[in-house]
Amino acid sequence: MIERPGKKAHIKAGHKPDTNGALTMKPTQSETWTDKSVAALPAPAKGNKVYKDPDAVKGFGVRVTSAGHRAYVLNYSVKGTERRMTIGDADVWKLRQARARAADLRREVDEGRDPLALAQAEREAPTMNDLADRFEREHLAKRRPATVTDYQSILRLYIRPKLGKLKVADLRHADIEKLHAEIAKDAPYRANRTVAVLSKMLNLAVRWEMRTGNPAKGIERCAEERRERYLSAGEISRLMESLVEHRERVSAAAIRLLLLTGARRGELLSAKWEQFDLEAGIWVKPSSATKQGKLHRVPLSTSAVELLRELRTKSDEEDRRRAEDKLPPLPWVFPGTDGQPLTTIMKLWRAVCRKAGLNDVRPHDLRHSYAAVLASEGHSLPIIGALLGHTQAATTQRYAHLMDDPLRAATERAGQFIKHAVKDTGN
Repeated sequence: MIERPGKKAHIKAGHKPDTNGALTMKPTQSETWTDKSVAALPAPAKGNKVYKDPDAVKGFGVRVTSAGHRAYVLNYSVKGTERRMTIGDADVWKLRQARARAADLRREVDEGRDPLALAQAEREAPTMNDLADRFEREHLAKRRPATVTDYQSILRLYIRPKLGKLKVADLRHADIEKLHAEIAKDAPYRANRTVAVLSKMLNLAVRWEMRTGNPAKGIERCAEERRERYLSAGEISRLMESLVEHRERVSAAAIRLLLLTGARRGELLSAKWEQFDLEAGIWVKPSSATKQGKLHRVPLSTSAVELLRELRTKSDEEDRRRAEDKLPPLPWVFPGTDGQPLTTIMKLWRAVCRKAGLNDVRPHDLRHSYAAVLASEGHSLPIIGALLGHTQAATTQRYAHLMDDPLRAATERAGQFIKHAVKDTGN
C-alpha cells in the first residue's frame, strides 16, 4: 500500500502514484514548470499520460508516452465533443513557445472555431499536383491529341516542378508572375502558353470549389509577333528533295502531306484510314480532331492522293503481318512504333531542314506556305479559308497581301490589252 504524501519522507509533495502504482509528477499550484521539469516528467508504464500545466491556458499540458516521448497538447471541447490537438514535440518546442501557441488556439476555440478540424482540412486541401491530375483526367481527355501533348509538356516541365506542392487555395498572383518571368528568360512564347494553361486550370479550380478567384488573370505577357514565314518555290524544292532521300519514311511522308494539304500537325498525325475516301479524293476530319471543333470535309490534290495510296499499300502489308500474329489492324495513317499514332516528327524535321538549309522554318510554316501557294495562284480568301478549315474570315485575312501577284498579273494583262487596242485604232 502506498502511503499519502507527508507520511513518508520518500514520497515528495507534488507527486502521486498513477493507476499502475508508479510515482508520477503532478506540479502543485505553487510550482512553475520549466523546460527542465517538463523533460523530467516520468513516463507511464503503458499507454500515455497527459500532465496539465497550472500556469497556462485551460487544457494545455504535456502528453508523455510509455516510450518517453513528450509532446505539448491542448485539450478543448467543441459542441460537446472533446478534442485534443498536438502543438509540437517537447524536445523541439520551448515551453514558452508552446504556451503562447496554446493561448492562440484557445482564443480560436472561444471564438467558435475548431483549430484541429481546420488543421486537418489544411493538410487534406488539394495541391496544384492534385489539380493537374484532375485537369488531365477530366479536361484534357476531351481535347485534341496535339493539345493534350502540348499541355502535358507544359505541366511536366514547368507547372508540376515549380508549383506542384503548393496548395491550390494558397497559390498567389506573385507565384505565377515569378514562374512566367523565369520561363520567359529563354522561351517567352512558352512562358505565355504556360500562363494560359494555368489560367484554364484555375478557372476550373474555381468551378470545382478548390479556391475563389483566378490569380493568373492580369499577368503581363511577353510581346508576340505574328510569324509570317512562307517557303519559296526553291525552298520547297530543297525540302522535298531532303524528304525523299531520308530513310525514315513514315515521318517523311507526314511532312510531305502537311505541305500538300495545309493541315495542322495534330490533325494529320492522329488521322485514321476511315477518314479518307481515296477514290473520291476526300478527307473528312472529325470534329474531335479539328481546332474549331467542327467536322471539316476537304478535297485532296492528286499528289496527296498518290502519296496516301502508297501509304495505304504499306499499311495493308503490315496489317497482313499482324493478322498472322493474331493482332488487330492498325487504324492510324501514321502509326508509331508502339502501335499508337505518331506523336512527333521533330527529330526528322530538324534533320531535313538542316540539309535543306531551312533552319528558321517550323512545321506550322508548311501550313502558311500551302496558303501562300493558293493565294499566289489567284484563289479567293473564302476558298483558302475553306481548305484550311478557318471558321472566321479574319483568320484568313493574313494571306490577303499574298494575292498581289496574281492581281498584278491580271491588271498588267488588262493594261497591255488596252494599250494594244489604242494602237489598233490609230489614236
